[in-house]
Amino acid sequence: MKVGLAQINSTVGDFPANAKRIIAAYREALDEGAELVLVPEMALVGYPPRDLVFKSGFVDKCLQALDYLKGEIGDVPLVVGYVDHNGNNGPGKPFRNAAAFLVGGEIKSKVFKTLLPTYDIFDERRYFEPSDQCQPVEWGGYRIGITICEDIWTEDFLHRPLYKRDPINELKEKGADLILNLSASPYHVGKGGVRRELLGELAKKTELPLVYCNSVGANDQLIFDGGSLVMSSDGLPCEEMASFAEQIKVVEILPESASRSAVRSEGKSLHPDEEVFRALVLGVRDYIHKCGFETACIGLSGGIDSALTAAVAVEAIGAENVMGITMPSPYSSGGSVDDSLSLATNLGIRCETVPIAESFEAVRGALAPLFGDLPEDVTEENMQARIRGLYLMSLSNKFNHLLLTTGNKSELAVGYCTIYGDMCGGLAVISDLPKTRVFSVARWLNRDREIIPWNTIQKPPSAELRPDQKDEDTLPAYEILDEILELYVEKQLSSEEIIEIHGFEEKTVLWVQRQVDLNEWKRHQAAPGLRVTSKAFGIGRRIPIVQKFGR
Repeated sequence: MKVGLAQINSTVGDFPANAKRIIAAYREALDEGAELVLVPEMALVGYPPRDLVFKSGFVDKCLQALDYLKGEIGDVPLVVGYVDHNGNNGPGKPFRNAAAFLVGGEIKSKVFKTLLPTYDIFDERRYFEPSDQCQPVEWGGYRIGITICEDIWTEDFLHRPLYKRDPINELKEKGADLILNLSASPYHVGKGGVRRELLGELAKKTELPLVYCNSVGANDQLIFDGGSLVMSSDGLPCEEMASFAEQIKVVEILPESASRSAVRSEGKSLHPDEEVFRALVLGVRDYIHKCGFETACIGLSGGIDSALTAAVAVEAIGAENVMGITMPSPYSSGGSVDDSLSLATNLGIRCETVPIAESFEAVRGALAPLFGDLPEDVTEENMQARIRGLYLMSLSNKFNHLLLTTGNKSELAVGYCTIYGDMCGGLAVISDLPKTRVFSVARWLNRDREIIPWNTIQKPPSAELRPDQKDEDTLPAYEILDEILELYVEKQLSSEEIIEIHGFEEKTVLWVQRQVDLNEWKRHQAAPGLRVTSKAFGIGRRIPIVQKFGR
């Protein structure tokens, strides 16, 4: 059987556009000889729709789009992901995460997702009722086992056994000859390798070919990297599709006896920093365009964070659509202004200079009678950041730019950022990149030519909000801070484990823990950030603001 994989980019709730994209991909696969076409999980809906499914008419409009699709499908089947009503009149959730087998203008079969994840960024049990049976679909002399994303994730690849059922084993026992999987598996660093191992082990264990079609694109904080795979029945990759790009490909599923000789892999292994950069580019491009913007603006400080953010934005939407603004204060070094202008030249973007010294003096003077003889402190530092935020938001409003914030994960973790200041904006591009990874990606970006000025990469990081300020006057060295944050935030270890098992200094660990815990309130007010690690500050991390544990 020749199976067409349509690795496409859907937008949540845009049923007409999603349906047209699916039909275009279907017809392209037909032209390449497909005998069955597969699209990702909820391709008709966009993933994840979250509480939109509760809106009156949402699921009905999805079904209307499915009816339109049905009428466009001929003798070659299309397997498409969508959301359905739960037809049971008894207890249960109101909806189903579903796949429809469309052929000859009809719905031959509906398959519902069996395993519904409720961990990390997932909350599917909030909406969906799980399937109570796994039954292959018979077509063209094959018994085709259709699964949806989580249905193939075994306990070996989860933190602990989560489910009492095994859909793959159930389908195998019922005579399935082939497993299809419609997926919307979000990206984080290293996820592709985990998927390859999972799919290979499943195919080898079941002795069945496995076709995995993953979504590509970004919706809100989540990035979907594609990388769809076909595994032979002996657990080896026959085909690996592009990462971070739409692609249509037809793959012949061979008889078991011929599978090993046909093994090949065309997937390109990316450098880890290139992988992160491409993920961010996709995340920025889709966020901007799907939200209806065309242009972006960025405050350029001469530092590495704003430089990398600008480079991502240029790659995502083009230099002509990105505006940089440098806003020197009395404490800004001449080098920082020069570095901002050099960056703008290297990227080919417009850059304007708007000094904040007069505004800063005006605010400070207006408050002087109230402040009296109190010494200057972080208050005056934050004034500068908030004046810059005002300028940037004004430009965003006037010219309909999306303002991109530039803070990294290390700073956001410990609150080394100003609420209503440098945190102003619509998208936090690098908020899930630790500072050390920011440097690493910047160096990778400069591998062939200088894009980010080398002076920006080499100089000590500084907020430049007081004379001769350096980040490490306040923070631990970033190499140490980032390791502790990975253990505390991503691996969720206690301070005692970080100190006793990993050998970090007690004073430093306790300081980091306290800062992370105390600054939860800031992160709740931050712009949405693009997720690239296994535990971002966002929808997959739900820590209360008001709590006393560990403090």
